[in-house]
Formats: sequence, structure tokens, C-alpha cells
Amino acid sequence: MLSVYRALAVLVPAAHLAFILWVIFGALLTGRRRWAAGLHGLSMLYGIFIEVAPVTCPLTRLENWARRRAGEQPFAGDFIRHQLLRVIYPDISLHLLAAGAGAVLAVNAWIYWRRFRR
Repeated sequence: MLSVYRALAVLVPAAHLAFILWVIFGALLTGRRRWAAGLHGLSMLYGIFIEVAPVTCPLTRLENWARRRAGEQPFAGDFIRHQLLRVIYPDISLHLLAAGAGAVLAVNAWIYWRRFRR
């Protein structure tokens, strides 16, 4: 049974990363499908909420739960700071992280504006 929890502890971060990539690049993938653009917009709003609100993402909770069940040490903090930033941007400030999120939002909004303006 431990291998099931270990597999879950590996798969959840992969799903987490896929969601983050969807938030960042989703506008490029939706084409003219309004339903997909709507889903992407909701995903962006959720991503912003989970970053600025004092709550823990459900995927982070699930990963930590699976790690504990697999006999591993859960991590403290959020997924981005634990999994991504320590590798890509060690010691990045929350202000810079927020600025990056704002830039992602602005670029996606610009892509949608150009696409639906036509």
C-alpha cells in the first residue's frame, strides 16, 4: 500500500505543474473555443486566489497527506515555493512572485483581447 501513496505523492506534483502551465500558457492553447477560454479564465482566477489568499491549495494538502502515508516528510509552505522556486529561483521574494503572476495575467489578457477583437 505504501507504493500507492508514493505514486500519489509523485503524481500530484505532476498535476500541480500541469495546472500551473495551463494557467501560464492556456491562452495560447484555447484557440477560438470560448468554453476553453472561459475555463482558462476561471483557472487564472483560482490561481491568483490561491496565491494571495491565506489558504493552502488542495493539491498541496493531498501531496503532503500522500507523503505522510508513504512514510515521507511532508513539506511546509506552498507548492510553488517548495517544488519550483527552490530550483528555478532560490530565495525569490513574494513581491517578485506576485509581479510575475501579474505579468502572466497581463500577457494572457492581451492574447485574449487580440483574439476576440477580430
